[in-house]
Amino acid sequence: MIQRERVRPLNNENERSRDFVLYWMQAAQRAEDNHALEYAIDLANERGKPLVAFFGLTESFPEANARHYAFMLEGLAETARSLEKRGMQLAVRRGSPAEGAVRLARRADLVIVDRGYLRVEREWREAVARGINCPLIQVETNAVVPLEQASPKEEWAARTLRPKIRRQLEKYLVPLRARRIKRDSMGIRLDCFDIADAGRALGRLKIDRSVGRVAGFAGGTSEAKRRLSGFITHKLDLYPEARSDPNAGAVSGLSPYLHFGQISPLFIALEVLRSKRPAAAVYLEELIVRRELSLNFVQYNADYDRYAGVPPWAQKTLGEHEQDKRAAIYSPDELEGARTADPYWNAAQRELAATGTIHNYMRMYWGKRIIEWTRSSGEAFRTALYLNNKYAIDGRDPNSFAGVAWCFGRHDRAWPPRPVFGKVRSMTAAGLLRKFDIDAYVRKNEVSHGEIR
Repeated sequence: MIQRERVRPLNNENERSRDFVLYWMQAAQRAEDNHALEYAIDLANERGKPLVAFFGLTESFPEANARHYAFMLEGLAETARSLEKRGMQLAVRRGSPAEGAVRLARRADLVIVDRGYLRVEREWREAVARGINCPLIQVETNAVVPLEQASPKEEWAARTLRPKIRRQLEKYLVPLRARRIKRDSMGIRLDCFDIADAGRALGRLKIDRSVGRVAGFAGGTSEAKRRLSGFITHKLDLYPEARSDPNAGAVSGLSPYLHFGQISPLFIALEVLRSKRPAAAVYLEELIVRRELSLNFVQYNADYDRYAGVPPWAQKTLGEHEQDKRAAIYSPDELEGARTADPYWNAAQRELAATGTIHNYMRMYWGKRIIEWTRSSGEAFRTALYLNNKYAIDGRDPNSFAGVAWCFGRHDRAWPPRPVFGKVRSMTAAGLLRKFDIDAYVRKNEVSHGEIR
């Protein structure tokens, strides 16, 4: 089912009669459980036209490097094969996604696009809406509850968004039926960038290669579904008690796949519910409420990627303690190289740099310590965001921006004042020692990842 609340026209142009219907696939990089794709198929079938999918492969996405492109291309190559089996071609073109969509729209009756939440993604869609003379229709598929239906404004915290989402879950937690395209588009000749061999395609791109791909994560929908199945079978029961222990291996590892739209959050939620495990509710709180709180944040806060996006009360209290004595001041290079006096923080930074992921509990500690080791809160914010976005496969995601901002008080409340932090929540090494075997975490990351080069 495709709820009408997911569908939003982005311009007022009239439909044309041309060669095909165009699905501009950008944020939802998958061939299944994709509301935008299925809606586009419906419209193509109504018009008796083939459906062409397009992906704009920009080599200048903000802060993206070879690590991110490798993962994305692996997923796109699989998506192209899956679409072909369904009778649709994926036209990948290098360059600005907006410019590519405008050019292809000259041959299209109308254009369907999935929804992106970041500033750059919204700007692309706005540019295409202005630049084409046929309809541009956006269909939201990377959220369980469509964003404006959940809330029309920026939410203070999970506790304020949670009841609004829960009231609507029954309506939106319904499976999406796969349609059959009536007219094949494989014979339409289009100039495309070959991604069949993802490694070879990666080598042809002019991108930042300072950070390479990681062996532990292969991109693609099939790998995401394999991980989901393993999580439900072996880890979901452990999740409520063990999710904060980085040694327990009780997390799903699906964040990179959600970031690139290689798996649907709705599909994940339905599979977890179908398992009928008692722990399902705890996991769905993270997948739906917490994740969609981050979508709310980047949509409604224009400064989501800047220190100005930190709540005024937090900026005030951090500013009042800016002159407090620090135990140490580290340069950005020292932090990036995990050269601090804190072995726990160093282990977290090594994990991030080597694997492209960082356990969520350690990410919170990691971010809080950066506040303690820099001369100003603004500098700390920029450093934390830079390191996260550079090394995390799911960096530059709404969850990343909200997660870094949380370290500085966003989506949190005021706490009793402490040095350096003021009323912003702090985290200490003693807290790690109480919660799990932090020394085992250090040993694992020293042995597995060693020195950052």
